[in-house]
Amino acid sequence: MATIVLLNGVGSVGKSSVAKALQNITRQSFLHVEMDAFLAMLPSRLEGQPNGLSFEESVEAGRVTTFARTGPIAKRALSGMRRSVAAMASVGNNLIVDEVLFGDTESGSASAVSEYRTLLEPYDFYMVGVFAPLETLEERERNRGDRKIGLSRWQFERVHEGMTYDLSINTANTSPQVCAELIKAGLKL
Repeated sequence: MATIVLLNGVGSVGKSSVAKALQNITRQSFLHVEMDAFLAMLPSRLEGQPNGLSFEESVEAGRVTTFARTGPIAKRALSGMRRSVAAMASVGNNLIVDEVLFGDTESGSASAVSEYRTLLEPYDFYMVGVFAPLETLEERERNRGDRKIGLSRWQFERVHEGMTYDLSINTANTSPQVCAELIKAGLKL
């Protein structure tokens, strides 16, 4: 039976780095499925368009906050991702899924969590919350250079609200390797 570990957290929290480290230490092989890879499949003409993925900046208390809007085409792509994860699990692939899901406060995201739980019900499915303080996330966001500034600030209050996790990790002062070891031990991988 396949095992799926879903890492959920704000962008720039370190999910991809933790996933790659985890792949190297588990007893069984795991494939890494990244949400960003599915968003990259969208035609570039949909960037900033209501049907695709668009961003709106505002300044609050002197800090930039970037709101993300997921249009119907992007939502279908992400729903396809969830079904792809289930399809890969159905043929015996173990998976580490790197996602940004929101709690019950965001329309559509609560249904994404429910969709995952329904699709992955036949398998060993674990949700891991990946946390770091906002200051750490914003510093990483600036240093990366490939993220919209202010997106982590917008996601911070929304990503974990109302979520239930099998395990939580904090990447602020913990290396991806140590986080991976915590997940491996905590989930007996």
